[in-house]
Amino acid sequence: MPHDDWASGLAFGLSRTPFLIDGKTRSICAENPNGAKGGGAREVPERGVGAAGDLGAGWKVRPCIDLPAGSTTTLAAIDGPGVIQHIWITATPKSYRECVLRMYWDGEDTPSVEVPLGDFFCNGHARRTNIVSLPINVNPSGGFNSYWPMPFRKSAKITIENQRWEPIGGFFYQVNYCLTEIPECAAYFHAQWRRSVTPREAPDHVILDGVRGKGQYVGTYLAWTQLADGWWGEGEVKFFIDGDREFPTICGTGTEDYVGGAWCFDGQTYTAPFLGYPMYEREPGAVPKHGLYRWHIMDPIRFDEDLRVTIQALGWWPNGKYQPLADDIASVAYWYQMPPHAPFPALPSVQERFSR
Repeated sequence: MPHDDWASGLAFGLSRTPFLIDGKTRSICAENPNGAKGGGAREVPERGVGAAGDLGAGWKVRPCIDLPAGSTTTLAAIDGPGVIQHIWITATPKSYRECVLRMYWDGEDTPSVEVPLGDFFCNGHARRTNIVSLPINVNPSGGFNSYWPMPFRKSAKITIENQRWEPIGGFFYQVNYCLTEIPECAAYFHAQWRRSVTPREAPDHVILDGVRGKGQYVGTYLAWTQLADGWWGEGEVKFFIDGDREFPTICGTGTEDYVGGAWCFDGQTYTAPFLGYPMYEREPGAVPKHGLYRWHIMDPIRFDEDLRVTIQALGWWPNGKYQPLADDIASVAYWYQMPPHAPFPALPSVQERFSR
């Protein structure tokens, strides 16, 4: 059977469902930790102990794991070629900023994905927020779902590091994938987290920098904390592509415009397939917090040599002039590129990531 992008496990959406490919579907979870054929539901409970103690093997014996304090746990180790098609995770909000999700493709030494768990699934600020979008879904209550296709040719490894001072119990996960040939044009999935407090004299938050090679940028998530009152979202998103220095090739018109909204959101939140403003929180005595996402699935930002992405923190003075802001912005950049990727900046410590 011919193997092309249209019929492969990389094709996206209902349009590919009638097409058969030469592939093997597998799934890794606590009940089948290595995804082996016929390897699920083999855990045998101790008689009379636990929820399945009176039922025996083949029941729901090991649905989740615990993450010891300071530990790194391998959730999935897969030999390729293949493509990860769906990841589901649920855990306590204590894990959202204090656990780090990492992914490695084809035996690389440094991760292609390194993001706090909650932020990867558009749940920044260590808050649960429902998301209804195409690649990321978060459903009641804290059911994290990723549908980003993640191809690999030799191997894939997914780890979770618990940097909290105590164990995290009840960590549930499932990784669904297809073992199949991968087209030469398929690039590797990447995601990177950054956080900064913007300086008023130059209030630019860097979403992504240092990317070298050929690829395409596919998404942004922002966890934004206001440190001043009033409207905060006049800042433009800028894409500096293939040698741009002072001036970008792509420049937006404002923060709410970038995520498909308008006129300061009129106080409303929303979540949609490609963009959304799902979180606005202003508790008494606390600074306002916002969550926003924009997926460049239908309009990827393509680059051949390098890419830099920034956003301004900009509001208004009472006299109608733009006001540079010192705001606390955390972001996740999502992109695909061909190897090798440049090493990521050092991930801030757990104390520097904490935001509750």
